[in-house]
Amino acid sequence: MTANRISANISQTDREAVMQAITTIKAKLPFLIDLTTEERKSLPKLGDKSRAFVSKALEVAAQNPDFLPRSFDLDEMRRDVELFEALYPILLSITQLQELLDDTFVAVGSKAYAAGLLVYNYAKASGKGTGLDVALDDLGQRFARKTRKVQQS
Repeated sequence: MTANRISANISQTDREAVMQAITTIKAKLPFLIDLTTEERKSLPKLGDKSRAFVSKALEVAAQNPDFLPRSFDLDEMRRDVELFEALYPILLSITQLQELLDDTFVAVGSKAYAAGLLVYNYAKASGKGTGLDVALDDLGQRFARKTRKVQQS
């Protein structure tokens, strides 16, 4: 048996407060967009290695705007870089929270499933004839195998 790493509950009030906080975050970031898988794949990625490149390119452009075509919007580039840098620590924090939520969700789900299996096995072993037959049949449906129909030629 694994160690009991979590034994907790969340009140309805706290759950609603968390959901409200998420709503607030979304409201404070109204410019967030939803990319399709194809769009996401097609875009060049700005990662840690490219951040210094972009910062230097912005500095070069700001100090030498004469070589840029008139259609190049230096202010828009500056806004994009500033927004990227402002979102970066938020993304790191949300990613860490997502990982904690995922790990907790998996662990508590696993514990609940293991407990359910114990109940089912105990009921199978000593619950026959005690009015649990219907409940055992319902629980047993989780493990029922689907039969394949044999095709006749």
